Amino acid sequence: MEVTHDPFSVLGVPAMSDAATLGAARRRLARELHPDVGGDAAAMQAVNVAYDEALRLLAEPPPAEPAEPEPAPVREPQASTHRRGPARNVQHDNPSFTIAVLPAEAFEALLIVTSWIGEVLVDDPPYVLEVFLHEPAPCWCRLDLVPDAGATTISLTVAAVEEDGVGILPPPDIDLVRDTWVAGLNEPLW
Repeated sequence: MEVTHDPFSVLGVPAMSDAATLGAARRRLARELHPDVGGDAAAMQAVNVAYDEALRLLAEPPPAEPAEPEPAPVREPQASTHRRGPARNVQHDNPSFTIAVLPAEAFEALLIVTSWIGEVLVDDPPYVLEVFLHEPAPCWCRLDLVPDAGATTISLTVAAVEEDGVGILPPPDIDLVRDTWVAGLNEPLW
């Protein structure tokens, strides 16, 4: 793998690709480069670092533009296009926790816990689960599952959501979200 400082090129995606594209690229590369499938640990680490850096770049606010000589025209407010989808205030926790089962089984357990604490928005078994959480507080949550030596490492991304009639709801602290998932996974599933 070529050494570069551009996280998007490490992942093989266009600059400023969205989080879903970045996650898909990371999973594709993990299937090739992860040590559990005969890959190189250093190359996999470079992919993980590039993924984290690309997500950080996406979460940064755009640079301020220089002042215009005349005021910009006033735009009419637009209706929300993201009901219960990510809005802002993104928090990442990579890696967040590990489950001592393979991704398919971990994914099924996470689906069960989701039925207790939220609603499934997107599921791409066994590697991606996006959820609207009701607990510990309303927020958008993405779980990325990565195989890890007979176990599964889960990385969390949490964001504020925009609710119709309520406005933007700030996300809970990511540690509290992680603890909610872990507590749910530790409950008997039957």
